[in-house]
Amino acid sequence: MPSDTLPRFAPPDAAATPIHILPQDTFADWLGAQPERLQAWVESCGFRAGLGEILRVPGDDGALSAVLMGWGKPATHARGRFAVARALSALKAGTYKLDGPLEGDDLNEAALGWLLGGYSFDRYATQSPPTAKLVAPAGIDAARIEAIAAGEILTRNLINTPAADMGPEALEQAVRDLGTAFGAEVKSTIGDELLTANFPMIHAVGRAAEQAPRLLDMTWGDTGPTLTLVGKGVCFDTGGLNLKPGASMGLMKKDMGGAATVLGLAHMIMALNLPLRLRVLIPAVENAVAGNAFRPGDILSSRKGLSVEVNNTDAEGRLVLADALALADETPPDLMICMATLTGAARVALGPDLAPFYTDDADVAESLAAAGTRVRDPLWRMPLHRPYDAMIEPKIADLDNAPSGGMAGSITAALFLDRFVTDTARFVHFDIYGWQPTAQPARPKGGVGMGARAILEALPEVLNL
Repeated sequence: MPSDTLPRFAPPDAAATPIHILPQDTFADWLGAQPERLQAWVESCGFRAGLGEILRVPGDDGALSAVLMGWGKPATHARGRFAVARALSALKAGTYKLDGPLEGDDLNEAALGWLLGGYSFDRYATQSPPTAKLVAPAGIDAARIEAIAAGEILTRNLINTPAADMGPEALEQAVRDLGTAFGAEVKSTIGDELLTANFPMIHAVGRAAEQAPRLLDMTWGDTGPTLTLVGKGVCFDTGGLNLKPGASMGLMKKDMGGAATVLGLAHMIMALNLPLRLRVLIPAVENAVAGNAFRPGDILSSRKGLSVEVNNTDAEGRLVLADALALADETPPDLMICMATLTGAARVALGPDLAPFYTDDADVAESLAAAGTRVRDPLWRMPLHRPYDAMIEPKIADLDNAPSGGMAGSITAALFLDRFVTDTARFVHFDIYGWQPTAQPARPKGGVGMGARAILEALPEVLNL
């Protein structure tokens, strides 16, 4: 990501207009202590300090002198995130500073939300709207929040880019650019090399596309515990020969959201120079339709040695991930995390905001869930329910990529992936959405990261950093 596009706070000594954060239960006392002119202005405008309410306050010369922002009541905060970012839509370009009772996690959320709220995907736009700058509030780690915001914006940009400009080749270049920025090593295995190197399912899924399938392998760091991130990089998913209907194909540029999310997380980890050894594995393919496409009923071999019956070519993500997970498991890391836009069943269960995750490690699950709460990146643990194993065990092969019946689709997909991780003690799979369907504070409609900030927050505890 070019340095001039990185999200930054304004210099600490910059002249800035104050934004007064006003909780509703103390607003009357605050207002009573203000000059009569300000009291009259507030009363005439009907400002009551409800959550997200914004009031611009003119000075004696008519220019903006302050901004009032309602903070509502504590109960209203459960209905949303990044409330301070709401101010951005009401403010003109300029420099601002926060004034009010926020501290700790609330202050960090406000600062991060401001940086993320200034995001717009402008790759194809001729003009970008001016954005309001914020002086970093006292008490936050500004460099850390800037690094987190930069990682999230990398994720958003990758997801938002149309597949014509974000195929397997472009995704590889994005990995190489990230590796160059932080001195990481990047290797790729492309096309028929996948067969020679024993990645048969990655090759099978991607062989029908114009751009050759590939496995991308980035490594960084030489001391500390080992962390492997595996991200689904299906750059576009037609569904293959089990072709998706048009309405279902419309968002399939985001089917590499798992890869985009692990790259955003990798950016955060490397920018913060965490004391660990990082590996990122991305099977990058396009699930296309051609005469050599893999077919329903095919039996595929896998790197792990397990055979897989293809009952639906639209359940391709778990196939490419399986080969990548098997590779990662051959040198077991201290923690392995898989991220994928894998199933519609996860969205039906939890909607677009919550990132479901699966793990057998209760301590890791607890750390992740608590971290997600702290950094406003909500997660929800789902069960690896072993009695459902029978649902992914056909009689003709070891595994079935798309069990019939349609029940427990996210769970059976997680159980499928779990079969390819046999030696790594701590494995977590995320079934994310990677898309914001309607604009919300700090999250415009479009690509969005899920789970990365929670993982980053949990790593010190999980890996004893």
